[in-house]
Amino acid sequence: MGKPTGFMEYERESTPLRPVEERIKDWNLIYEHLPQERIQKQAARCMDCGVPFCNSGCPLGNVIPDWNDLVYRDRWQEALTRLHSTNNFPEFTGLVCPAPCEASCVLNINASPVTIKQIEWSIIDRGFREGWVTPRPPDRETGRSVGIVGSGPAGLSAAQQLRRAGHAVTVYEKADAVGGLLRYGIPDFKLEKWIIDRRVEQMEAEGVVFEVGVTIGEDVRGAELRERHDAVLLACGSEHPRDTQLEGRELDGIMFAMDFLVPQNRRVAGKESPEVTAEGKRVVILGGGDTGSDCLGTSHRQGALSVTQLELMERPPDDRDPSTPWPMWPLKMRTSSSQEEGGMRDFGVMTKRFSGSNGHVEQLQAVRVTVEEDPKTGQRRIVEVPGSEFEIPCDLVLLAIGYVHPIREGLLDELDVELTRRGNVRANTNTFETSVPGVFAAGDIRRGQSLVVWAQWEGREAARAIDRYLVGQPRLPSRDTIL
Repeated sequence: MGKPTGFMEYERESTPLRPVEERIKDWNLIYEHLPQERIQKQAARCMDCGVPFCNSGCPLGNVIPDWNDLVYRDRWQEALTRLHSTNNFPEFTGLVCPAPCEASCVLNINASPVTIKQIEWSIIDRGFREGWVTPRPPDRETGRSVGIVGSGPAGLSAAQQLRRAGHAVTVYEKADAVGGLLRYGIPDFKLEKWIIDRRVEQMEAEGVVFEVGVTIGEDVRGAELRERHDAVLLACGSEHPRDTQLEGRELDGIMFAMDFLVPQNRRVAGKESPEVTAEGKRVVILGGGDTGSDCLGTSHRQGALSVTQLELMERPPDDRDPSTPWPMWPLKMRTSSSQEEGGMRDFGVMTKRFSGSNGHVEQLQAVRVTVEEDPKTGQRRIVEVPGSEFEIPCDLVLLAIGYVHPIREGLLDELDVELTRRGNVRANTNTFETSVPGVFAAGDIRRGQSLVVWAQWEGREAARAIDRYLVGQPRLPSRDTIL
């Protein structure tokens, strides 16, 4: 490595955030940049650790030590080339990925890990500013056509890889703009949409065709889609939200997280949307994950009177729990940028029912719970704490408790693809082919709700499998061939 003693000389310096009192007044990106020389010091902390567990911690297999070393040596353009060799869109992962690579960093055994995500974002940001990111159209055409349903990270990754292999690629998106959940699910304060637009422009210059406002299964039937293309990739996500059947669920003011987040993203984009707002309301968010945090940050910016975020499980420990030893993703207490902005978090809480008047929610009844081991089976179970019932006043309840499976009505029913026991499209990670010949699946529609970095990996690997299906041999790189 460039500086063998860097990890002993320099402390971890995380990505700076704009002041809370400033950022909650707008929808702009919350992150600030470190100066180049300080980023190079952070890259110098990357050790010559022999076995870089960060490679395996990253689903994409990013060759992290290589580009850390190149950044330290001030060879930024080479670092960008190495980064792009495994990751089509490091600006997405550099902003919204939870960074499992950092959890696997060898330094994380007994110190603070390398700021891998921060360095990644700095590389791609400089790459765009310097004009190093340019269209790469194919040298020759194969005469084969691929239709991709969905323009989220899986669909976009596959589209770019397949187009660069020389195939004609058309991406179908039911929304009015490209990006999937990147566009209308993730708030602008975490991912401003011009970041997506500049990639779309690059891909269009490479020859990828985007058809927006097109719902496959309605505007274009599944059979027609198969007739148009030599191969079809399903990358339309897992959009069926997990619901609750609790008493009072039918009251107004109780809604799914995406029904709250999407309208705000559309308003920021200057587009018409339902008038759904937390302004002046007592908000309760069920779910403590990323989507719940997005609801929290959005509620702050809309001017909520109060925000309470409830989590079913007990409060995690401040340090890594012994049940998740390094290099596993650690069970530990985490605080998101939105949670730093205010609101109340409560752990070990189970919602029992909702109540209200005039058809609108006004209270949430809950009980404290704990996790105990069943003495007979040894299995852990959630147990209510006797006498711990309590009530929370609320005007708006947001359900951010995950997704159960992709939407089946329409395209999936038409194609009659085989589903797994959990309701996802059945396809393995070798061929990515479904039970219908020539139809492939990647991303959340196949693996279930997951991370943007997993979606991008699946898109790249599915593209490799489709290329092999179309021309008889794999010509696109995979994680294994790069490593």
